[in-house]
Amino acid sequence: MQTESILVTGGAGYIGSHVVKQLLQKSDAHITIIDNLSTGTRGRIEALEAIAGGGGRIDFIEADLGDFSMIEGVFKAKRFDALIHFAASIVVPESVENPLKYYMNNTVNTTNLVRLANRYGTGRMIFSSTAAVYGEPDEIPVKESSETAPINPYGMSKLMSESIIQDAAAANGAFKYAILRYFNVAGADMNGAEAIDEIDPRIGQSFPNATHLIKIAAETALGKRGEMYIFGEDFETPDGTGIRDYIHVDDLADAHLAALEYLEHNESDLFNVGYGHGYSVKEVIDVMKRVSGVDFEVKTAPRRAGDPAVLVSDNTKIRQTIGWKPRYDDLAKICKSALEWERKLS
Repeated sequence: MQTESILVTGGAGYIGSHVVKQLLQKSDAHITIIDNLSTGTRGRIEALEAIAGGGGRIDFIEADLGDFSMIEGVFKAKRFDALIHFAASIVVPESVENPLKYYMNNTVNTTNLVRLANRYGTGRMIFSSTAAVYGEPDEIPVKESSETAPINPYGMSKLMSESIIQDAAAANGAFKYAILRYFNVAGADMNGAEAIDEIDPRIGQSFPNATHLIKIAAETALGKRGEMYIFGEDFETPDGTGIRDYIHVDDLADAHLAALEYLEHNESDLFNVGYGHGYSVKEVIDVMKRVSGVDFEVKTAPRRAGDPAVLVSDNTKIRQTIGWKPRYDDLAKICKSALEWERKLS
């Protein structure tokens, strides 16, 4: 795959940085990162620059996507071949408490990016969407054709963004998209390791006050938290806790590169990105205790607003259409990589 110039919004963030790393390793692309560092870090940019090995392959611009004139100036100056859009607010309970933040940061800013991509001839867009667009699905596993009925403003802000992208592509035949609906992303950079005892991640999930289960469990195992909580033990699931489809961040990153390459010669489409099976909260905690060797304290609390009982993907379409083949479909490896990254942060 060869792409001359790629803009990555949110490229200093958790998922964005893993995608940029793979782009650096597997293509000769020049990458421009726009990030306001609200959850991203300069440390990730420095790590990516070290991976790039010099040569000016990365330009980092610290800016907020809400600064429309600034962002338009970047599009005008750079003329991107492709846009990979990650930058968004992603915390479900916060979206319930502060919905306007999510509609402004997610939907309005995405609308402006699509406008600029169309105005300045950016031909391909990969959009970071979410399984939250399905709400409480009637069928499990969830297919791309399943009804979309978000139950929180986060999911709705992403679904509205999907519609905007699709409508723009329908009006402009030169603009193509791949919408990727993520399930639960977890873990840290495997750094080429296959065996669980070889994992030594260079990048991972760093932002404070994380709400991701596996990161919280890793922090608790290492004593960064005194205890962790299970939010709800009264779901209609075998052990009463929510079930999610956990996908390793490196496999998710690989799906972005595969989608970008697919768009070079194929039409726009949307895909679920998950493993097609799930684990309960209690199962995840048990695996983290096993790989860490620590029996850390776990307490219970009421359900959080906007949490569905079960979200598991049907990933048949992405496997068959673009040939995506995950490498790290192993909960122990996912937990171990998150644990080793958390240890490195210490």
